[in-house]
Amino acid sequence: MRFTRVVPVIRTFDTAVADRFYLGFLGMSVDWEHRFEPGLPLYRQVSRDDLVLHLTEHHGDSTPGSVVYVYVTGVRELHAELAARADGSGVRPELESSEGRTEMELVDPFGNRLRFGELDI
Repeated sequence: MRFTRVVPVIRTFDTAVADRFYLGFLGMSVDWEHRFEPGLPLYRQVSRDDLVLHLTEHHGDSTPGSVVYVYVTGVRELHAELAARADGSGVRPELESSEGRTEMELVDPFGNRLRFGELDI
């Protein structure tokens, strides 16, 4: 037996708002989505490279305000990309270095925090 991957489940409340942040700002793509029927909550998978997230509108699936830590190589490049895209979005990505790593934290429109971290070598 072995564990093969972890996929965080993030609570969202509005598909259009989630799309602006996860697809537009972060540059992720929708892999698949599911609704039991029209008008019911959406559950879907989004990804960018090896980062895979499940976004859910279902009550009880996840807690708003959660934190996801993402290990990344090239956090400075990601920061530059997102900072250039941040004009008018209200999101202001900032880099912080301490204890041998550099991190950038983003807060999505639903209060969830995504921390992107890279070990300084």
